[in-house]
Amino acid sequence: MKIIEVEAYLCHYQLPETFYPTWIPGFPQTRNSCLILILRTDEGIEGYSAGVAFLDEARGLVSLLRPLLLNRDPFQIEDALQLLRSASFLGYKGWFVEIALWDILGKVTGQPIYRLLGGGVERILAYASTGELHPPEQRAEEVLELKAMGFRAVKLRVKAMDVREDIALVEKVRQAVGDEMEIMVDANQGWPIHGFGPYPRWSLKRAMEEARAFEELKVRWLEEPLYKNDYQGYAQLRAATSVPIAGGEFNVDLHEFRDLIVGGCLDVVQPDVTLSTGILNGKKVAGMAEAYNLEFSPHTWTNGLGLAANLQLMASVPNCPYCELPYEPPGWVPQARDFMLTEPFHIDDQGYIRVPDKPGLGIEIDLEKIKSCGEKV
Repeated sequence: MKIIEVEAYLCHYQLPETFYPTWIPGFPQTRNSCLILILRTDEGIEGYSAGVAFLDEARGLVSLLRPLLLNRDPFQIEDALQLLRSASFLGYKGWFVEIALWDILGKVTGQPIYRLLGGGVERILAYASTGELHPPEQRAEEVLELKAMGFRAVKLRVKAMDVREDIALVEKVRQAVGDEMEIMVDANQGWPIHGFGPYPRWSLKRAMEEARAFEELKVRWLEEPLYKNDYQGYAQLRAATSVPIAGGEFNVDLHEFRDLIVGGCLDVVQPDVTLSTGILNGKKVAGMAEAYNLEFSPHTWTNGLGLAANLQLMASVPNCPYCELPYEPPGWVPQARDFMLTEPFHIDDQGYIRVPDKPGLGIEIDLEKIKSCGEKV
């Protein structure tokens, strides 16, 4: 079997309302932008994947990878990872390409990817991952609505210029939900985007101050409190607080996760198979985390295909307590997040998300919708 065609669409799906992400202050999103990749084999099997496209920068990746992917055996995933590692040296993050190979493997064998990775669970407890900064009173009301929907955990964004505002937000939500929901907190300090608007830059001192306050508020974990490669700072912070420290969404490849794990930087390891590792290396990172008695809970804030791929990995490992489910109405909602799927992901009435169990990624693609909002590149 070999790959005979590489097809790609640069998609810009219109959101129902403008979305204001905390990770790029001053850069409102009106579209879900992604590069959707289709690898087609000589036996007629198609593998799908999707990478994030902030604007149109993904165009160059396709022209770089197309000649390297054609005529390759899709089963040679380790070799493909070496290829994608080489592409990263040229400035391209192409880890998401490997997911399409796994989709092909699953369809050839008639199995969902998580079974090819060793089996595992059929559903995972989800937490609602918010993405904007809202006033404490408003956010508390929104979290109560999430609780009524069935969510048992929520992640809040803290990115105020004033430490006291961050703490007040978490206090207000904790008062509203009591002990009936877990609260995660994300500072989005791992990869600061400069040039669009003001944002706080956390020092180790500020991270420690916020962590001490979050201890009293029983925060489940504090995510990305420092720059992604500040290994020394992470280790010092982790040693100084009882709040679990999480991170890793923009760290890449095995060596960076080795340094995070061996260096005692994290309690919760969070690669994203589309941004950080691919599925196979993600499985290796999960194994490293397990060996150090750490939790593994991937970042999933990309799109429906990225969520599906991370879900397959999560279901195959024993140390994944939660699945991140991005949700921030009215802008970032399932229909917009998962526009390329015939059915968006939802939780059940117990707060779990079911792992797709059809062959490959286990999901059905809405190719007509992809073509309607995408440009073939």
